[in-house]
Amino acid sequence: MLVRLLYASRAVDPRPEIIEAILTQSRHFNPTCGITGILCYGGDIFLQAIEGGRMAVNELYGHIQRDPRHKDVVLLHYEEITERRFGGWTMGQVNLSKLNQSILLKYSEKPVLDPYAVSGKVSFALLEELMATASIIGRA
Repeated sequence: MLVRLLYASRAVDPRPEIIEAILTQSRHFNPTCGITGILCYGGDIFLQAIEGGRMAVNELYGHIQRDPRHKDVVLLHYEEITERRFGGWTMGQVNLSKLNQSILLKYSEKPVLDPYAVSGKVSFALLEELMATASIIGRA
C-alpha cells in the first residue's frame, strides 16, 4: 500500500553544506527503500513530502523525528494514495529563496515559507504549484 506523508521541520543548522548533506543522504537511501518525494526549504524551514510503502514511509518519518539536524518536526498530512505524485524524484529540491515571492504569497499571509501557519492542504497545493512551474531542481 502506498502512502504520502507531508511534514514540516526546522533545521538546527541551516548552512548550505548541511542541507546538501541531507539531500545527498536522502538520494542515496531513498531508492533502496522505494521512497520518492520533494524537499522545499527556505531559511531554516523544511517542507517535505515523502511517498512509498506504508512501512518504509513510517520508518523514515520516525528517523526524521529523531534526527538531530531537525527540530520542531510536525506532521501536516498523511494519506493512502493510489499513485505517486513525486515518482520522478528520489528527492527533488526547491530552494525557496530563489523563487518569485508571488508564488509563496499566493498560499500565505506573507511571502515566506511557513507551513506551521497554514494547513497541510495549503502546503501540498504549494508543492503542486512548484511542480507545475518547474521550480523543482535536483530530480536525482
